[in-house]
Amino acid sequence: MNESMKTILERRSIRQYKPEHVSSEELDYILQAGVYAPTSSNHQDTKFVIVRKPELLAKISRMNAAVNGAAGDPFYGAPDLIIVFADSNLPNWKQDGALAMGNMMNMAKAQGIGSCWINRAYEVFETEEGRALAREWGLPESYKGVGNMILGYPDCEDPKPSERKPDRFYFAE
Repeated sequence: MNESMKTILERRSIRQYKPEHVSSEELDYILQAGVYAPTSSNHQDTKFVIVRKPELLAKISRMNAAVNGAAGDPFYGAPDLIIVFADSNLPNWKQDGALAMGNMMNMAKAQGIGSCWINRAYEVFETEEGRALAREWGLPESYKGVGNMILGYPDCEDPKPSERKPDRFYFAE
């Protein structure tokens, strides 16, 4: 089987992580996969904020939980986080950011690294506290959160794939 297809078929959301950070080399490959994701009209408008500092990661996790009205760690103790932002002045900013997230999650899997898309990046970075962080990182006001990608070395067996729903193809002839 083609290695790319094998990665796609085997990638699952991981929710248990070892405390070690992903190596710099592996992280570089993941980020490169995000940078090379297709973008509408080749705008290349996505930006990536890498969070490895435990105190900052815990703060963003608390902000995410607050938006969701929940307690606990929505980042599942992952040691690393990539937040994807895109320029909301462009018509397809959400799609561009989503493609980057998908590329990065597949690259993570290809290297044996676990990942999971965590929602609410948009909502977190629309709060005053979130906007302040975005300004601190140098992001323009028009850049909005698309998604949070937690990652790290899995501390669990890969989840088994669920059955896929049948009848999802429609051929227009």
